Amino acid sequence: MKRLRLGSALAGTAVCAVACILLWPHARQAAAILAAQDDPAELADVQINSALRNNDSVISDNIEAALAANDADLASSFADLAKEKNVPLNDELLRRVSDAMAEQNSTSHFAKGFAGGLLTGNADDVASMSGTVAGDLFVFGDVRDAVREGKHLAMGEETDRLVLGLAAAGLVVTAATYVSVGGAAPVRAGLTLVKDARKVGRLGEGLTLWAGRSARDIVDTPMLENAVESASVMRPGQTVTAIKAAFRPEQAGALVRLAKDVGRVGEKAGTRGALDTLRIAEGPKDVARAARLAESKGGQTRAILKMLGRGALLLAAGAFNLTLWVFGAVLALFGLLSSIKSGTERLTLAWLHRKKARRLRKLMAAASPSNMSMASAVAQG
Repeated sequence: MKRLRLGSALAGTAVCAVACILLWPHARQAAAILAAQDDPAELADVQINSALRNNDSVISDNIEAALAANDADLASSFADLAKEKNVPLNDELLRRVSDAMAEQNSTSHFAKGFAGGLLTGNADDVASMSGTVAGDLFVFGDVRDAVREGKHLAMGEETDRLVLGLAAAGLVVTAATYVSVGGAAPVRAGLTLVKDARKVGRLGEGLTLWAGRSARDIVDTPMLENAVESASVMRPGQTVTAIKAAFRPEQAGALVRLAKDVGRVGEKAGTRGALDTLRIAEGPKDVARAARLAESKGGQTRAILKMLGRGALLLAAGAFNLTLWVFGAVLALFGLLSSIKSGTERLTLAWLHRKKARRLRKLMAAASPSNMSMASAVAQG
């Protein structure tokens, strides 16, 4: 029975030890993620470090994929991330990244992108974004979009109210930008990026729904209908005044805050980093966290978003699931300590029993000769 109890204690210790070994890596990762859940930069670091431990070639593989897709900016972002994480890259790969960036930043490429952004209002890199912002700063882009969508609205046709609201807000912010000598430029750039992302289908579904609700009350529809009846891109001054009169700035606070955060992402992570953020964000809180991430990680932001997606901004797994890993590890550790305690007690008790038995045998052995002498004396008498 004693051996059975001791064996069960030792078996329990072994089982709990194995459970601790298996659960520890998951529990440590879960605890680190839970501790970093309110800091996007730290949260990204924890997850990136885990990904690199599991596959140290993930960065070079992504660089190859980015170069194959002619996305030099993303390839450069992964190169920055590799440098930060001390991941070695071969010289040939780094040379290809450098050549791709040189081509992207060439004068001819920039001029072509600038002209495309100015004329079409679509931006996907620094050059085209510069053209788009230039068009909006000269009110050409916002007037064009506001007049087009306003006429759709007046004629009862399908209207993109989000683009309409962003264009109307952009006209007011542009005026503020001039008055403050560029102080509102991040908001101006952010509004342009959100508008362009919407037009080319790069605005995430959740963010689109939120922004659409926010933009719905920005414009006074009857006043706008009157404004667009005589509006013309060729008469921007008159058109701007009429559209601005239909704009309700008191209703635009949330949308302007969103644009400001998008502008912050664009300043630190580039135009494509801001567009990547708009594609994965489900609401303004995601964009605000992305802005904090971009301010901390700069050029690495696109690579982080590419690897982690929305998980770079908030917990990818539910906090409850992560807590279960930690709780399971704590239970396994408690079981291990309890088994060790129980085993130690039973080993100690068994040792004490054996010690007492040896002492008893020694006493009996010492007492046996005297008993035999007394018995002999009685027999002789």
